[in-house]
Formats: sequence, C-alpha cells, structure tokens
Amino acid sequence: MSNKGPISNFIQNYYLHFNAAALVDAAKGYEAQLQSGAKMLVSLAGAMSTAELGKIFAEMIRQDKVHIVSCTGANLEEDIMNLVAHSHYKRVPNYRDLTPQEEWDLLENGLNRVTDTCIPEEEAFRRLQKHIVKIWKDAEAKGERYFPHEFMYKMLLSGVLEEYYEIDLKDSWMYAAAEKNLPMVVPGWEDSTMGNIFASYVLKGELKASTMKSGIEYMTFLADWYTDHSEKGIGFFQIGGGIAGDFPICVVPMLYQDMERTDTLFWSYFCQISDSTTSYGSYSGAVPNEKITWGKLDINTPKYIIESDATIVAPLIFAYLLDM
Repeated sequence: MSNKGPISNFIQNYYLHFNAAALVDAAKGYEAQLQSGAKMLVSLAGAMSTAELGKIFAEMIRQDKVHIVSCTGANLEEDIMNLVAHSHYKRVPNYRDLTPQEEWDLLENGLNRVTDTCIPEEEAFRRLQKHIVKIWKDAEAKGERYFPHEFMYKMLLSGVLEEYYEIDLKDSWMYAAAEKNLPMVVPGWEDSTMGNIFASYVLKGELKASTMKSGIEYMTFLADWYTDHSEKGIGFFQIGGGIAGDFPICVVPMLYQDMERTDTLFWSYFCQISDSTTSYGSYSGAVPNEKITWGKLDINTPKYIIESDATIVAPLIFAYLLDM
C-alpha cells in the first residue's frame, strides 16, 4: 500500500464489506485492467457534470486512465456550463421542502434545478448558445458535418469562452478531453439543452438536421473504434444507468451477432455504480450476469456492481486509481 496515498489506504483499511468492499474490489479490478494494457470506457449518466465530477475525472483523462467516454448530452454540456457560470449556480440544500410556488419562482428567476443545485439559464445556456450556434453555422456553410462532442471541442479549443471562465480549467473534464481529442459517443444528444436549441434552429430553417452527425453514426464509429482497440481488452465502467451505458455496451453483440464477426472479444471488465432496483425489469438495474445472456460479457469477465450513490463512489474509485 505504500505507493498509494491516504485516501486509497483509508478505503483499503476500512472499506471491508458489502458495497464498501465492492468499491475497493472494483477499483483494484480497474487498475488491473490498465496494468494489463486494456483500454477503459467510462459512461456518465445522470447529472455527474453538475455534481462537479470534473474536479477528479479531468485528471483521470489527463493520466490516460480513460480511453473513451459515453455520456448523455446533459453531461456533455453541463461541464462546460459549470466552467463558464459557476458563480451563478445556486445551491438549495432544503430542496425537499420546496413548494410548487417556490419551484415556479426558481423558474421565473432563470434557475433550473437538479436536486440541490440550480443551473443559471442566462449565464450558462445562453452564454454557450451564441458561440456554439456560430460554430454550427460556419460548419454548415462549408458543407462540413461533425458529432455533437466535436462541435463542443471546437468551441473549447477556439478560446472564445476564456473570458467567462469561473473555475480552474484543470477541473473541467471536457477541456481535458478536448485537449486529448478523446474519443466519445453521446447517444440521444437531442435530449439536452443544446440538442433542443439545435432542433429549434432546424425548425426555423436556419440549420439542416444533417449538419449534426447522428446516433447511428456514433454507433458505427464505436464499432470501428472497438474493433481497432480491443486486442488487449476494453473494460466498461458505468456510472449510473440509462442510454449512456445501454448504447455503447451493445456494440459487442452488434459486431458478434449482427455483423457475424465471431472473433469479436467481449468486454473485458464491467462495473456499474447503480441504485436502480433489479426486480422492476429495469435494464439499468440488471445484475452483470444478465449481460452474459445478451452476448455482452463473457463468463469470466470480472464483474462488479456497487449499489450506492455515484457522487460518493466514483470520486473514491478515481482517487484510488490516481494513487491519492
């Protein structure tokens, strides 16, 4: 343990049973994957960017402990919103006590609530909108098409947002990803604020839907990426459930069954941090063994499920991997 820092030593000393032990086992399994030369996909669901996971996830990206990300459109944009509007966010620790009138008052004040944190519409959404729309329109004028995350990378790397930065740039995982041109898939991007804004410009006739690459193109990109990088294995670290996890994990059975490439390797590691209940027929709550029946995981794939809060668990696992 001597090469690890105090957080890593603490969890190894005291996280010995139940979900705590699963956390440590999963962290050690993730580390073993990296040591064997395997790649790792991390999927981000929920509101992990608004939870400021970037403060530690950015360092995971910089240290090459993440090789591809699958995230929702919300997580894609909300990290950048936090970067440019952090001081305008409002925390509501008593959110469980709010009346419908108090919720309406937040809306009237341009504050969109995610649990205990309100995202400021004017400073966050609109601040990004004027810059990203220009990038969309410039691409279309040149006959170019890009993925949602590629447009975001262009905006970050262009420097147009620098005047707005309100947190340390090293705490933005999207900026770390942009600097590395990290591969990414953003399934269902249309279900996000920027996706809605893009759709509004299509409705107004100011943009073509085809200027934005689609989910099917994300899947075909992922199929090629998986094929090219799976020689030593690719692990799957899933934070939460939903489309961010459901979409990319399907690439393996798609290649094996639908493409009939029977030499396709299964995912070499699987961990999910989840609070979803298995008995409700929820895919997000399905135990890893169920994924064997779908041709996603092998009998021998190391499998971990941590039934807990990702905002608590993920930073601890990342701290272990960063020797903190």
